[in-house]
Amino acid sequence: MSAKICFVGAGSVEFTGMLIGDILGYPELRDVEISLHDIDPDRLETAERVAGTIAGQLDADPAIESDLDRRRALEGADYVINMIQVGGHAATLIDLEIPHRHGLRQTIGDTLGVGGIFRALRTIPVMDGIAADMADACPDAWLLNYTNPMAMLCWATYAGTPQQRVVGLCHSVQNTTAELAELVGVPAEEVTFLGAGVNHQAFILRFERDGEDLYPLLDEAIERDPELRRRVRVEMYRRLGYFPTESSEHSAEYLPWFMRDDDAIEHYRIWVNEYVARSEENLAYYQETRRLLDAGEPLEIEPSPEYAPQIIHSIETGQPRVVYGNVRNTGLIDNLPRDACVEVPCAVDRSGLHPVWVGELPPQLAALNRTYLNVVELTVRAALEGRPEYVRRAVMLDPNAGASLSLAAIWELCDELTAAHGDALPEALRVPAGAEVRSG
Repeated sequence: MSAKICFVGAGSVEFTGMLIGDILGYPELRDVEISLHDIDPDRLETAERVAGTIAGQLDADPAIESDLDRRRALEGADYVINMIQVGGHAATLIDLEIPHRHGLRQTIGDTLGVGGIFRALRTIPVMDGIAADMADACPDAWLLNYTNPMAMLCWATYAGTPQQRVVGLCHSVQNTTAELAELVGVPAEEVTFLGAGVNHQAFILRFERDGEDLYPLLDEAIERDPELRRRVRVEMYRRLGYFPTESSEHSAEYLPWFMRDDDAIEHYRIWVNEYVARSEENLAYYQETRRLLDAGEPLEIEPSPEYAPQIIHSIETGQPRVVYGNVRNTGLIDNLPRDACVEVPCAVDRSGLHPVWVGELPPQLAALNRTYLNVVELTVRAALEGRPEYVRRAVMLDPNAGASLSLAAIWELCDELTAAHGDALPEALRVPAGAEVRSG
């Protein structure tokens, strides 16, 4: 029997099409069942047309179905690929524009910081619903999550629901190592590496070719090019000794040293509120896809480095692979909190996905990751325990917010965001906290 793959949030048609192209590109997966779900009927119809068009272009023969009912779409699935965005473009504007009015600058606002916190708070209830439906409709399925904030959502899922087969997937590790290989002039296929940490703040601990450390070549490349030294992630590498896996655009807002400082924003070429433009580009891409479909024109199919298709192929065929996943810290990284969501190598084969023990991170990296995980843990606890004071404390401890705003301003900002998001938040978190919070 062919594997069934359910796409939740399939209306993200650019990503849906890319992953379907990768999946159907494997000869062994050309007859899989593809189940598409979205809450927007127009986007769901577009996703179904995209899937059918790509299948035709690849001469594949999958069974394709779509359903506005999530529970029916999940029935019998072996893999659930999650890529929802609760609130869409309108919620993104709230997360970026209201903090900006309060003097808090962000770039992407989807992973950490006040934007990441409130995105998590409105997404965790939906994740709970997905997990509940999976427990009933496909209890043995793997939940492959692409939705941000990755660490918060995965942690909330394995801590607060029966769904334990959950792994968060990102492309930062493979994109970073490919970029580093290009910078040092070594073919990517000849590079071996080890990365670990937390999502969007992991680090390349080993970067080698045939046992030779390639970091000295990277140092030379940075020394030759002053423009490289105007990147946040390069500055992090020079100060911390290991290259971070996430882009400068993301990294700048996870730290206390850049977003508050006008000179740093200019020097490191940081684009404040960058995600607004990206979100608008996504809307334009959707409209262009509709135009191509209506005109009967072919869709572009380019192989991607995304891990979900590789995981599915390895489990279905037994071909062993190593991918990077965001999973529960069951002692995988010794000097990060147990049960936190960490990003580590994972071996995949027919028996499933198996996280690999890393040991201790260099102390400076673990220390930085802990500042990140402080925010993640308090946000997860706020959602699972219904504690609005934990929302404010998460923002207090966020490096960028703490460096930019007073405590009174943080409370006022959280109250305004709570009111703006309204019913999208869990009911227990919809009340303003004011200056008083419950003890404990």
